[in-house]
Amino acid sequence: MYGIKEIDAAELSKQLSSAAENSLPEKLRLIDVRTPAEVARGKIAGSENLPLHVIPLKVEELDTDETIVFYCQTGARSAQACAFMTSKGVDNCYNLRGGIVTWAQMGLPIG
Repeated sequence: MYGIKEIDAAELSKQLSSAAENSLPEKLRLIDVRTPAEVARGKIAGSENLPLHVIPLKVEELDTDETIVFYCQTGARSAQACAFMTSKGVDNCYNLRGGIVTWAQMGLPIG
């Protein structure tokens, strides 16, 4: 498997807050690779849903100039998404370590 980069929940939260506070045009794209049924139970604000099985079909639509952070329930499926993107030559994608479970355990907001 290809090596992947990871980001932890605290660092992601800091980056998202910093961008919002400074009104900077954010080049960070947050993608939830869970199913729509899972997303209906809650998601990280500002994220978009792109289920894991759809990513190979939409790879050409992903802006590789943006930093992409993938997340899922626990980090396993999003790690697969990162590995796939890395295999396609995309170097600026990250896996949210521990997924939305760790995000919630840290008391970070879920909408």
